[in-house]
Amino acid sequence: MSSTTLLYITMALVVGFVLGHFRENKRLSDFQNQGEAALSHILKTNFLPPDYHLMNHLTLCAEDGTTQIDHVLVSRFGVFVIESKHYKGWILGDEKQSNWTQVLFNGKFKFQNPIHQNFRHIMAVRALLDFLPPETIKSAVVFTGDAEFKTPIPQGVFRISEFMTHLREQKVEVMSVNRMQFCVGRLESARLAVSGETDIEHVQYLRHRFDHAI
Repeated sequence: MSSTTLLYITMALVVGFVLGHFRENKRLSDFQNQGEAALSHILKTNFLPPDYHLMNHLTLCAEDGTTQIDHVLVSRFGVFVIESKHYKGWILGDEKQSNWTQVLFNGKFKFQNPIHQNFRHIMAVRALLDFLPPETIKSAVVFTGDAEFKTPIPQGVFRISEFMTHLREQKVEVMSVNRMQFCVGRLESARLAVSGETDIEHVQYLRHRFDHAI
């Protein structure tokens, strides 16, 4: 093989990688809401490799269906499974309630307790990363809008600035960079493709699950 041919092949591989990376980011942006995109940008800007690796919009298989995770931040200081909520108005709720309440000028609206919602995500990640101590995989619910809590904020629930502070306070190393990379590889190999079909399947599962729970 001539050096010119080898050069063309190398250039083609590089271009293909760049275009593939661009298409993957474009697909991901199509599925992120405003709050998820804002939180992703802040995390990527402030918590950099090699100590941190951010994964967005993961759909994983669970025992009885699928579970969809907004963000997973794998770091030397733990694996943070993040549920983001972009809400405004007043928020009322505590850790034990099945539903929380959003109060707007035009009424009150119920939504699933995000701590309970994230528990299923935690279990899915722990099942995949079963070589890590369970306490290494941590839950975080992050409110990205201008919502105001009218009840005490439960443990593990943050606004963006509070979550950034919380992450910076994590100083105890629980894994090496090599172990981090192994965790990322395990999650990447298990995640379902980012696509409209994946989202439709997940929504169908949720409808089936909650229709039968009523």
